[in-house]
Amino acid sequence: MDTNGSLNEMLTQDWNDKVILVVEDIDTNKIFFDAALRKTKAKILWAIDGKEAIEMFSKNRIDLVLMDLQLPIMDGYTATREIKKINPDIPVIAQTAHVMSGEREKCMEVGCDDYLAKPIRLQILMDTLSRFLNK
Repeated sequence: MDTNGSLNEMLTQDWNDKVILVVEDIDTNKIFFDAALRKTKAKILWAIDGKEAIEMFSKNRIDLVLMDLQLPIMDGYTATREIKKINPDIPVIAQTAHVMSGEREKCMEVGCDDYLAKPIRLQILMDTLSRFLNK
């Protein structure tokens, strides 16, 4: 399999009818997600903390949430629980630099559908998003 070909295919996904909420408070990570998702044509909404994420989620039609877990004001665990109360079917993908033992299980317990360890590799990000958005 040509990995470059499949990555190029992934980067040119046409998600112009999809809305992704990225919850991230670190600018360099925002730049990464912006660059990674730009070619997909998905509409990207940004929240910098869990409280803002819940507000944005309740006011917009969102197809997927990329949730950082270590956030100011309200952490990603609490925000995920609240978002899942609003819509239990929304895919929430946790993203964290804390890859300690038990972290994945903790994410799943609060309702996350998948988990990405930082630094996030582009191929893994796109594969994961495709699994949830290309249904």
